[in-house]
Amino acid sequence: MPGRCVRIADCPDAAISVKDVLHELLQHALETLHRRGEIAGTPPAAYVIERTRSRKHGDFACNAAMLLAKPLGRRPREVAETLAAALPENPQVERVEIAGPGFINFFLADAAFHAELRRVFAEGAHYGHNRSGGGQTVGVEFVSANPTGPLHVGHGRAAAIGDSLCRLLTATGWKAVREFYCNDAGAQVHNFALSVQARIRGIGPDDPRWPADGYRGEYVRDIARAYLAGETVHAGRDAFTSPRDPDDLEAIRHFAVLWQRREQEEDLHAFGVDFDVYFLESALRNEGKVEQTVDRIVAEGHAYESEGALWLKSTDFGDDKDRVMRKSDGSYTYFVPDVAYHLSKWERGYRRAITELGADHHGSLARVRAGLQALDAGIPEGWPEYVLHQMVTVMKGGSEVKISKRAGSYVTLRDLIDEAGRDATRYFLVARKGDSQLVFDIDLARAQTNDNPVYYIQYAHARVCSVERQMHERGFVFERGPALKHLDRLDSPHARALLVEISRFPEGVEAAAGNLEPHLLAQYLRELAYAFHTWYNAEQFLVDDEAQRNARVALAFAARQVLANGLELLGVSAPETM
Repeated sequence: MPGRCVRIADCPDAAISVKDVLHELLQHALETLHRRGEIAGTPPAAYVIERTRSRKHGDFACNAAMLLAKPLGRRPREVAETLAAALPENPQVERVEIAGPGFINFFLADAAFHAELRRVFAEGAHYGHNRSGGGQTVGVEFVSANPTGPLHVGHGRAAAIGDSLCRLLTATGWKAVREFYCNDAGAQVHNFALSVQARIRGIGPDDPRWPADGYRGEYVRDIARAYLAGETVHAGRDAFTSPRDPDDLEAIRHFAVLWQRREQEEDLHAFGVDFDVYFLESALRNEGKVEQTVDRIVAEGHAYESEGALWLKSTDFGDDKDRVMRKSDGSYTYFVPDVAYHLSKWERGYRRAITELGADHHGSLARVRAGLQALDAGIPEGWPEYVLHQMVTVMKGGSEVKISKRAGSYVTLRDLIDEAGRDATRYFLVARKGDSQLVFDIDLARAQTNDNPVYYIQYAHARVCSVERQMHERGFVFERGPALKHLDRLDSPHARALLVEISRFPEGVEAAAGNLEPHLLAQYLRELAYAFHTWYNAEQFLVDDEAQRNARVALAFAARQVLANGLELLGVSAPETM
């Protein structure tokens, strides 16, 4: 169908995306054929319209005909031809072709991308956002580090992923609540308190009296000094003044935990991450919530006693074997407080909950979900959703960096921020899919070259700001209205490539949020920056021809807006100079 145009009535340029236009066209065609009786039954709701890998196959492809063919008893290509013929006209579509077994391929006209450019100007900082979440609340738990030491780079990866997810979910219409679960109870916290007490008494890690599983970092010495000085420490809404008593282990524990919580909060704030809720494990235990949760599972008939221990019938809910909940010594296994904690999320109204964890916690996921199902509390299967991240290896000068003086045995998040800067650290930690291992090259993160992806992206933004400054210096005035009337002057292949990349942004945001994979947005921004730099290097901007100049500046300003919007969703700044 060469040269065929399609038009959807009363569709303002800035109100609807290119992809949405195609959806409406297809829906119109399906409904038309249904009314004519050429398609029986309900039109398929599951068809997809997606970008093609190569423009020789068009800009978008749709599989609706192949879904319809079987129930209609017709060949897919025949159905595709019928659908294509029923499409209403729209100037944003240049032509439609039928390909392969029955794909409907759409070749977009320049008008489609010009409409998208106008949409960027109309929506500004909200371009790429949507309201698919409907304002519903989603609780997102991430980092949740034990308050026993500084945050390490793995916690940093959790923070970058979790905070980016919250930003993406907010941009797609959800009310995202950031939550930090503080494991301030248990054996590790007890060992931490013993370590601080040993330092208070002048005992060091090389002393035979040092606790067997003690914490050795320099921060332990700092806490001991502050305790002996009678300092008051604040974290969140909590505060505690040291009684300076070296024998009061409970006071030492309380002081040390608050000190470390404050340090973690300060590190996270420096990373651009702040939480709405800090939930303490000690509160669960002090209020008897763990015992109540176990009693409820027993009452529902999903537990039994064997070998002196209490077991969860987790195999009833898809686990590979039953799990011990309460050991023979009366203590609970580590996943039981997690069940009680997640129950509290459900009771606090989180009908959708996402938990971001290190991949080393993978083994506990099935048993936590099994425990929640065993409560018979109306919690759906597969709740909560989990996002996992793998380990981070830090490299500098070609060698792995392992030791931090502050922590004593690992590289801290603060070390990474100090070495590479917040922007590079956030981008690098989110740039790869979370469940893949990550090598963080400090030298690359600091490099001011095109090999450094965050520099490359930020430089694209700064370049447009430089163009704007040059315009002012030369007395050129950019008027948005007239400029957007001359977008037909953007007729070069490089300009077209950049227009296409800009139009992909809303889909990139939707995919990154929907799949809980912020790395998709990081990758998109690098591709957008590449398209921009290629176009920028190929064409002159501040030419004498006013219409040509304003059209090119409009494209540059649109690219800057999309770069800024995308960087904001990753918590990375968009500098005006570099």
